[in-house]
Order: sequence, then structure tokens, then C-alpha cells
Amino acid sequence: MQSVYSDNKGAPRVPEIRWDDIGGLAELKREIIRRIQLPLLNAFGFGQSGLLLYGPPGTGKTLLAKAVATEYQLHFLSIKGPEVLNMYVGQSEKNVRQIFERARSAAPCIVFFDELDSLAPNRGRSGDSGGVMDRVVSQLLAEMDGLDESGGIFIIGATNRPDLIDPALLRPGRFDKMLYVGIHSDRASKLGVLQAQTRKFELRENGRELKRVVDRLPENVTGADLYSVSSNAWLNAVREVLARHRESKNLNKDFSVGEEDTIKESVIVELRHFLDAIRDLVPSVSDEEIERYNRMRTELSST
Repeated sequence: MQSVYSDNKGAPRVPEIRWDDIGGLAELKREIIRRIQLPLLNAFGFGQSGLLLYGPPGTGKTLLAKAVATEYQLHFLSIKGPEVLNMYVGQSEKNVRQIFERARSAAPCIVFFDELDSLAPNRGRSGDSGGVMDRVVSQLLAEMDGLDESGGIFIIGATNRPDLIDPALLRPGRFDKMLYVGIHSDRASKLGVLQAQTRKFELRENGRELKRVVDRLPENVTGADLYSVSSNAWLNAVREVLARHRESKNLNKDFSVGEEDTIKESVIVELRHFLDAIRDLVPSVSDEEIERYNRMRTELSST
């Protein structure tokens, strides 16, 4: 009842994504926990700092932010950059103020800005004649500076293009910690992601086949690519079960709800289902994009 009420009112709520749902990224998890847990345990309070997660699309930036909120039972307020903008003069800045008012009323809370580069581009370069984006960025800076007086509000941003964000947002006290969320290129991280994504599957070899699945994967894959492999493997297994069930009963009509539930419980995913899914996989991030992100990571770490 409470979650339905929160949805209707647009209030923040605690998501249902846990660390077990995210494989790999062990170093990132430790750094994020350190940034969130210590302020919560600190009885005297100190200045809040923001986290900026950047990297290629599909690497799990949003999942990480939701998992933090779930593990620490923090309300989660997700903001998409374009949602804030409005055609009327002054309304966009008002929307930014209302976001932080909702966060203060729901504290402890995580305010998650997805696609931050679309909300806070470099001032003076946005190209809009009314200067709307410049005023939105200025309002966002003012609200973040006012968080020192409000404990229990954490700011997390996510972007694919950190080079487009206004530099004023990256100074200490705002998004002063930038964490790179990269692709999965090593065997251990790929295996960890697959184990997390298939932990609710009924596997023929109790998960031992996942090691052979990893050996067949492309060198560089994102979490979204691995999710595609896992979901397509499960669908391949479901299609086989449905086909056998139809043949055994010689049916050409749809199944009832009870029959569908029984069929789902009898689905067993095998190695060949994964191999069929890998055969159709096209990595979402090219080698050129990976190289560009590696250069960007080096430049940002040096600054």
C-alpha cells in the first residue's frame, strides 16, 4: 500500500535491487559503500560529497545506485535530465528546486541524476537563446551547495559523456569523486555477472557450465550484453519446453494460466541454450569506443 501511494504522489521509494543482483565491480562496490556508509555512521556529520559514475552505456551505473539505496534502506529519487526542462521561463529552475525539496522531505535519500550531461552541460556553450541551460546549471549548483545543512541526502550522477559536464559540478563538495564503470574484459568479472544474473535459473549442471560459457564470450562485453545472453538462453529453454508440451498433448491453442506456471517451473537451462544466445550476440561497445573511454579515463584521473 505504501509503495502504491508513493508512486501516485511521485515520492521517492526504496528500490528492490541488491548487491547479489550485480556481479563483478567489486572495487566499485567498496568505494561506493565507503562514500555512503561513513557519513551515515558519523554522528557529527560532515559535508556531503557526490559520486559521478561514468562509462560506456550498459555497464550497470543505474543498477549500482539502486543497489546502494536498497542495501542501506535509503529512499531513491531518480531524475532524468530531460524531465526537468520546461518550455516556460523559470519553470525549469523551479523543477530543480522541487527535486531537492522532495529529497529533504524524504531524507535519508539518494538523488540520482541519470544522463547528467543533458541536464548540466558546459555553461555558455548550450546554444539556447534564452540561456535556460545556464540557469538550470546555476540552480543545481546552488541546491547542491545547500546540502551541507541537510544531512542524509546523497547525490549520485551517471553519464556517458563526463567531458560535456560543466566543470563547476566537478569541484570538491559537489561531484568530487568520479568512478569509472567499465566493460567486463576479464574472465572473473564475466563469470561473476553471469552468476548474479542466473542465480534464479534452474541450470542443468548447477552453474558449472557458466565457466564454459565465459570462454565462448567475446573479449569485451558490458553488463547489458551479458544480460542479453542470460535472458535469451532462458527463452531458448522455454521454447523447447513449450514445443515438447505441445507435441505431447497435440495442442494448437494457447495454454491456460495454470499450465504456463507449471511449464515455467520445469524449465532447465543448458549449455547449448547459452551457446545459441552467444551466437547472436553483437557487443554493444566497439573497440574504438573502448579506446576512447580509456583515454577519457586517463585524462580525468590525471586532473
